Amino acid sequence: MAVIHVTTRNGQQQDLTVGSKGGYTLMELLRDNNLEVEAICGGSCSCATCHVFIDDAWIGKLPPRGPDETELVEQTSDYRPNNSRLSCQIAFSDALDGLKVTIAPAE
Repeated sequence: MAVIHVTTRNGQQQDLTVGSKGGYTLMELLRDNNLEVEAICGGSCSCATCHVFIDDAWIGKLPPRGPDETELVEQTSDYRPNNSRLSCQIAFSDALDGLKVTIAPAE
């Protein structure tokens, strides 16, 4: 079991406990647990409705953004150069146990 610490748009803290979820993305876990992620494009990296902010302590533990993801998050009104990610581009594994994310404001 792994835990993802989520801060919602209104500042509430929620711990999402997930079992071994290999093959899933962070977006799918957030969306499927009704945590304010719309994921309009279904995870194809063509919108920014799964935009999250990654806690500073976790930035270096994730693979870097790809060019398509970078282009999309840079166009959001709440872009944070170091912390903005599309949750659809983060493959979930047990190595992410304890990950801290904040759901970005809706566009």
